[in-house]
Amino acid sequence: MKKILFIASEAVPFIKTGGLADVVGALPKYFDKNEFDVRVMIPKYTAIPGEFKNQMQYRTHFYMKLAWRSQYVGIMEMEYEGVKFYFIDNEFYFSGNQPYNNIYEDMEKFAFFSRAALSALPLLDFRPDVIHCHDWQTGLIPVYIKDTFNGGEFFRGIKMVMTIHNLKFQGIWDLKTVKDMTGLNAYYFTSDKLEAYGDANYLKGGLVYADAITTVSETYAEEIKMPFYGEGLDGLIRARADSLTGIINGIDYNEYNPETDPHIYQRYTAKNFRKEKIKNKRAFQEQYGLAKDDKKFMIGICSRLTNQKGLDLVDYVIEEICDEDTQLVVLGTGEGKYEHLFRHYAWKYPDRVSANIYYSNEVSHKLYAACDAFLMPSLFEPCGLSQLMSLRYGTVPIVRETGGLKDTVVPYNEYESTGTGFTFRNYNAHEMLNTIRYAKHVFKNRKREWNKIIDRGMAMDFSWSTSARKYEDLYRGLLNW
Repeated sequence: MKKILFIASEAVPFIKTGGLADVVGALPKYFDKNEFDVRVMIPKYTAIPGEFKNQMQYRTHFYMKLAWRSQYVGIMEMEYEGVKFYFIDNEFYFSGNQPYNNIYEDMEKFAFFSRAALSALPLLDFRPDVIHCHDWQTGLIPVYIKDTFNGGEFFRGIKMVMTIHNLKFQGIWDLKTVKDMTGLNAYYFTSDKLEAYGDANYLKGGLVYADAITTVSETYAEEIKMPFYGEGLDGLIRARADSLTGIINGIDYNEYNPETDPHIYQRYTAKNFRKEKIKNKRAFQEQYGLAKDDKKFMIGICSRLTNQKGLDLVDYVIEEICDEDTQLVVLGTGEGKYEHLFRHYAWKYPDRVSANIYYSNEVSHKLYAACDAFLMPSLFEPCGLSQLMSLRYGTVPIVRETGGLKDTVVPYNEYESTGTGFTFRNYNAHEMLNTIRYAKHVFKNRKREWNKIIDRGMAMDFSWSTSARKYEDLYRGLLNW
């Protein structure tokens, strides 16, 4: 039995700020239970809902040195959907109503968490063969394994995997302060290890010392070798290219299933969507005050409202997007300028634009089911989950060819009648607009072709089981099994 431990800063259903939590919470359920025992360790935030805290059982506690301080470490555990979760408890670090605060506080918090996670392991009856770290918050774990925990028999031979979910976030702070808060030897703060451009960089430390590096799509794994996407670490990524694999994320096919989804107005399947899916669009138009018209081309956007998501392109041509035979539905929060942009257009064209400047899981399901097309013109997108959800719901994605979007959406070819969506290559507002207009033309004038695109999209399999098989191969390769 191979033992794998995921260590991360968030996991559904306990705490979530983004896609990282979906991966860490969902993926472990899909491994072959006869061969892999996969467990998860996250901080015990006070923000975790009471219903879960009440189910946690106390395992043990101890005091741990962190540089010059002595800190309490509690360990709680519970099982959820067949996976064992461990929680590192320390109210000084993990209180508050969200997992992340100011970066300088987070640097110390995750230095504590990384060290506490490793210190806790010998007290649990679980010695992992592989520790799988996620994002910069756990970047110090491979470093601590090489340093503080190097002498012990227990840690000898444990393999380290580091997954980059988004290279933009690296955990960077002043070198002297980080040296003081981590208790690491000065040896580690050089340009071939933790130091980058004069500061200390947690993610870099993890990438230098991990046995294998993964990221969340094959195209993103190639892109981050280039300066534009590499966020200052492209040289290191190129140097470690032999250890780098891209494995696309999945989505939970039980939660995102139009056949059983309790949140949508009318359930439907790949067989009957031609008759049933439209009922979601009608009900959505009714509920959100849009013109009730089956022929309107309804485009959805459900995302963080930030530059990364390509919304400056939308801003540039929004007047042309919102013409009289199109409806635009937006759900999400983010930068003020984009929140105001969509609110303004909802005020200007109340029967065409619905701006929902908040996030709701239930409304997102309704949006995926109701819209005809889903727009994701991202500047960069490590994997992207929204396009996978829209394919699952028969809502045709319109995406820019970057990262995971390029790997998961096959561009429509009208001559060969292939493809699952519409794509454009350059980061250009008019190229995006032309692609939207082309999609609308097919929707309005070539209905049979449009329905075939939906058929192919709904037949795709982006469930977690596919990704889990690839991670299993990676672990076997590391362990030479």
